Amino acid sequence: MTTPTAERLYFTNSDEANEHLARDPLALMLGFVLDQQVTVQKAFSSPLELKRRLGSLDAAVIAGTDPGRLEEIFREKPALHRFPGNMARRVQDFCAAVVSDYDGRVERVWTEAADGRDLERRLLGLPGIGAMKAKSLIAVLGKRLGARPPGWEDVAPKYPTLGDVDSAEALERYQEAKRAYKAKLRAQSQ
Repeated sequence: MTTPTAERLYFTNSDEANEHLARDPLALMLGFVLDQQVTVQKAFSSPLELKRRLGSLDAAVIAGTDPGRLEEIFREKPALHRFPGNMARRVQDFCAAVVSDYDGRVERVWTEAADGRDLERRLLGLPGIGAMKAKSLIAVLGKRLGARPPGWEDVAPKYPTLGDVDSAEALERYQEAKRAYKAKLRAQSQ
């Protein structure tokens, strides 16, 4: 059901972080948790930096870290997120759910999904993963990492997502299209 197809995910400006995202399922998931009110590059490079600062990128370790200490780690310069306190809590809540529901192995979310609908349900059951992130994750998992439970295409988005990003240039095009779409929505609401 899951055969990695990408050696890297081109979501950051760092080749090391891009390789880390493709190799470490928790890094990928935490990137999605952090992908809010910061650039894609910042959100997805932060898991590797968190690993460096904490000494581990393990769901049980993160879940068990003193919340004040984790917030300090998020606040160290450069901060891991624009809102380090809130995001430290979200990451810790996410990791606690992964430990509780999946024995600390986040890849079980997709490797054990019965079908596409089950995958979507599992993703939506995790703290910090809403409907749009779940759709984008389904696209990344299916198109880039080979996680394709039966019927995954039925729940995969029909619009461009990070799942369509296969190079630095593709990320640039994706971000430009996203900016244009948001500008269009702002103009329509005025």
